[in-house]
Amino acid sequence: MTDTCATPDSSTLAVGVPGDPKPQGCTNLKLRQLTRAVGAHYDAVVGQCGLTGTQYSLLSHVVKLGPLRPVELARVMKVSPSTLSRNLQPLLDAGWIITCPGSDGRGHQVVATEAGCTKRKEAQMRWREAQEAINHRLGPDNVVALHALLDTCMDLLAAPPDSPLNGD
Repeated sequence: MTDTCATPDSSTLAVGVPGDPKPQGCTNLKLRQLTRAVGAHYDAVVGQCGLTGTQYSLLSHVVKLGPLRPVELARVMKVSPSTLSRNLQPLLDAGWIITCPGSDGRGHQVVATEAGCTKRKEAQMRWREAQEAINHRLGPDNVVALHALLDTCMDLLAAPPDSPLNGD
C-alpha cells in the first residue's frame, strides 16, 4: 500500500468523470506546507521586534481580552491548555504578561503589563506590514477566498463538545 502523503505528485487531482475531480495526496501535508510558509513570513517580519507570530497573536489576545483565565484564553485561541502554557512562558519571562489571582481566589488570570502593551503596539505595526505583504503576494481575492474556505473547513471539522477530538 502506498502512503499518499509521501507521493511527489500530492498536489494533483485524479481524473475521473469530467467535472468530478478526485483529490489525491495528503491534505495535512499541503496545509502544513502552507502554514510553514505563511508562518515563516510573519515570523521574519514580526520577529524584527522580538516576537514570533504566535507570541504576537497571544499577546494581542491578552491585551484585548484580559484579564482572563488561561483556560478561557486557550478556548478563544482554539489551542490546548498545554500549548498555551508553553507559549505563555516566553511572554512571562520577558515581563510582557503576568499572572495574578483570579476573582474567585481559586485560579489565576493572565494580564498584559504596560511593557506588554507597548510591545504589542510595536509588533502590531510589523504585523500589518506582514499582512499587507501576504495580501499583495496572494492577491486580495485569493485571501478572501482562502479565509472563507478555511472558516468553512473549520466549521465542518468542528467536533461536538463531548468528542475526544476536542483535546479537553
